Amino acid sequence: MNGHRLIHESQGAKRHIAYLSIFAAALFFLLLTRLWYLQIVKSDELQSQSESNRLRLVPVAASRGTIFDRNGGVLVTNRPSFSVAVIPQEVKDRDALLDRLSKYLDIDRSELLDKWEKGKGRARYFPIVLASGITRDQLELLEENRLWLPGIEIEMKPVRQYESGTLAAHLLGYIGEVSEEELKKDTTSGYNSGDYIGKSGIERSWETLLHGRDGGRQIEVDARGRVLRTISETAPVGGSSLVLTIDTALQTAAEKGFGEQAGAAVAMDVNTGEILAFVSNPGFDPALFAGRMPPDKWKEYLEDKRHPLENKALKGQYPPGSTFKIITALAGLEEGVVDDHTSSVCRGAYVLGNNTFRCWEKRGHGTVNLKRALKESCDVYFYQLGEKLGIDRIAAYARKFALGAPLGIGLENEKAGLIPDSAWKEKRFGKKWFQGDTLPAAIGQGYVLMTPVQLAAMIGAVANDGTVYRPHLVKRIIDQEGRILQEFKPEVVTRTGISPRSIRLVKEGLLAVVNEGGGTGGQARLYDVRVAGKTGTSQVVKQRDKKGAIPYQYRDHALFVAFAPYDKPEIAVAVVVEHGEHGGSAAAPIAGNILRAYFEGKKAASKPVKAGKAPASEEGDGAEQAGEEQTSPPASKEE
Repeated sequence: MNGHRLIHESQGAKRHIAYLSIFAAALFFLLLTRLWYLQIVKSDELQSQSESNRLRLVPVAASRGTIFDRNGGVLVTNRPSFSVAVIPQEVKDRDALLDRLSKYLDIDRSELLDKWEKGKGRARYFPIVLASGITRDQLELLEENRLWLPGIEIEMKPVRQYESGTLAAHLLGYIGEVSEEELKKDTTSGYNSGDYIGKSGIERSWETLLHGRDGGRQIEVDARGRVLRTISETAPVGGSSLVLTIDTALQTAAEKGFGEQAGAAVAMDVNTGEILAFVSNPGFDPALFAGRMPPDKWKEYLEDKRHPLENKALKGQYPPGSTFKIITALAGLEEGVVDDHTSSVCRGAYVLGNNTFRCWEKRGHGTVNLKRALKESCDVYFYQLGEKLGIDRIAAYARKFALGAPLGIGLENEKAGLIPDSAWKEKRFGKKWFQGDTLPAAIGQGYVLMTPVQLAAMIGAVANDGTVYRPHLVKRIIDQEGRILQEFKPEVVTRTGISPRSIRLVKEGLLAVVNEGGGTGGQARLYDVRVAGKTGTSQVVKQRDKKGAIPYQYRDHALFVAFAPYDKPEIAVAVVVEHGEHGGSAAAPIAGNILRAYFEGKKAASKPVKAGKAPASEEGDGAEQAGEEQTSPPASKEE
């Protein structure tokens, strides 16, 4: 009995040992499996989590390059701005954090959540910027409550400061936070959510050069987010700076000349193509786009019938009106259709088939030759000349001035304008070109379209006897220490090949426009410098209200192109006043103000400066004083 009992107990013990062994082996296997899973399968993720618990990567934004005017005056520089960023790995209760931030920053919670979600995919090591441009009071409030804001970082980033407010806003452009669409492009590989990028104007076109290269610091922090030490650091590389061709005093005078009127003006050096003034009026405040645009201001911009956000100098395409008669006149002279003695009789209208084409002067101009036709802008003379030339010859001479295509000014989205011909109409509309289409085109109406930049380049080429220079806005690139990295030289787009005699005859007519009795451009006359120019009126489809008045949006555009001095041209100017109705009364005075400011500025620059006193005209005051002292020229006849 005892033997059987011992045997039974021995077998039971062996079973217990076997069970325990199996249990231990299973437990050991599970431990090994877990270790394998953690160390092999999840190693990267866990290592990242471990590092993010004690290490932070703090981006250090590069200082954006400064933008200067041609005389070294600062147009755009930088100022410090504070942003709120979050490291998602350190946040356990996202909803509670967003609720607090929404309260402290007075920002809608949905806006913060949207930025969080958009930044998650790119922010494994980088903080996600939730709010930019916070105030000093908000910064202090966040610092006071940092214990209840886990994972929050305050970043200092340089943002743009536009020294002259809205001056040259369309030219300089603005910056804003990089969008999701922009982050997907190859050109933004070095950008992260919350970074600033150029959105328009010079800021956008020269973004790569201005932006520089961001740096960063890898720091170790404790559980409360306090910095313990810096692990590694990469210094940022500041962006290069730009010296523009713009003259601030001239730009100021040009913008002031428009007042509340909408339109554009371009002033250009006729011998280099350098843009001296580039106006699109009304302007906007570019600083507002770097932060949170006030809703009421955004609404104001969108609802303004003058379209302040549109770059009219670059993208505005207008029928050039009678300024285009310069091209028609040159074509007629070069083709031998007219000369300086050829005359026509204007009785106020010209009949072609069943159509009557009227002159702006209803009573007619009587017998006119080329010079008088230009001086008084006789439409009938140019109707007849256009009929003899035909549209294809007119278009060919327009293209000699590089019209109908972008000039490559160096800003994005430059418009091409339109120089129509018979082949264009056939392709565009599937219809034949008729002589009835040619007559309006000969005086810059119908299908013909030009931008203010093209108008300036055209009159500049007439001034310099036939060379079309590429308009450009950047004079040189310099580094942070002011050393020249690259300097831009004049670039010829094309040479028209038009004979000096033809250009001289047209110039004589343009001189008469401004300086002789009966000329349509007398409001641009200066008393110490001879100005030559041409007025234009660009027709808009007319509609009258119940009282017979023409509403603003249906009034004609006013244009004027000019150059000076007549004998040795230096500067060309093109002005378009939207819905200004008459070039002689609306656009010519603005061009006169620009030219006066230019020459007064030259006088001031040539005068010796007394010790301890700077010349007032360097700030634009001299031009205004000169303008006040002069007597206005006599009113001129208009188209």
